Amino acid sequence: MAQFATAHPNPAYPTLSATIALLKPITWFAPMWAFGCGVVASGVPLQERWVAIVLGILLAGPLVCGASQAANDWYDRFVDAINEPHRVVPSGRMPGRWAFYIAAMASVISLWIGYLLGPWVLGATVVGLVLAWIYSAPPLRLKRNGWLGAAAVGLCYEGLPWFTAAAAALGGYPGHQTLIIAVLYSIGAHGIMTLNDFKAVEGDRRMGLASLPVTLGTDRACRVACFFMAAAQIAVVALLIVWGAPVHAAIVAALIVVQLGLMRRLLADPEGRAAWYNATGTTLYVLGMLAAAFALRGVQGGL
Repeated sequence: MAQFATAHPNPAYPTLSATIALLKPITWFAPMWAFGCGVVASGVPLQERWVAIVLGILLAGPLVCGASQAANDWYDRFVDAINEPHRVVPSGRMPGRWAFYIAAMASVISLWIGYLLGPWVLGATVVGLVLAWIYSAPPLRLKRNGWLGAAAVGLCYEGLPWFTAAAAALGGYPGHQTLIIAVLYSIGAHGIMTLNDFKAVEGDRRMGLASLPVTLGTDRACRVACFFMAAAQIAVVALLIVWGAPVHAAIVAALIVVQLGLMRRLLADPEGRAAWYNATGTTLYVLGMLAAAFALRGVQGGL
């Protein structure tokens, strides 16, 4: 990789620290939290399916999410060489094609674990891996389109881990309620992913990536993000009421009210406060996910 300027020696094999930097453990939190919500929603005692649950946590975080991060860094290596040359691939800390190899190995291991956990988990794993690869890899490269890219990441980070966890814990299809709530929180996560794109508006504009802040402008993109986040959660509240979980619905509703107050501040300065909202409003969003998961323990089978 002579085209990448590097201040590091170019080893034949990646170091452990370089591999960890490539897989970005900090990004595993979202899918692992969603996986935890799926386990809670299943209502299965941990001691009864702990092996499946542990394997599922590894599947959601280090493996599928890690594979997506490695693939993204590999296919973004030329862009990163211009904008972020310190990153692990353009800096030379990840030598040769090892970023691609690691992404491929993590994907194969993910499929194997998905197979061990049953057909529903395997199916969800296949969907997640396909989205992870086509998000970054040409010719589709979904990240070039703000609508499709945010939808793919939202589904991989929230809905699929939730569904996978419930399926792994129960050893089969987790029920329509779990599927519907997981999809709704994936739709809401579309807004979270849009806000995440605010940190790279100028870089995306220069490189021709049509994120929503680039194509709609920051004000309109922020309003779209807020709409997705709020509408999805309001739908969750309505369903929980219909399914006979009014206390949990009230908890989620209260969290929405606080988020709406935070959204007002966000809309006053979208670029300046996008990261702030992701640290505050998004925290309330994921707490609502957990409340909804506890509600599902008592309402499964109500459809």
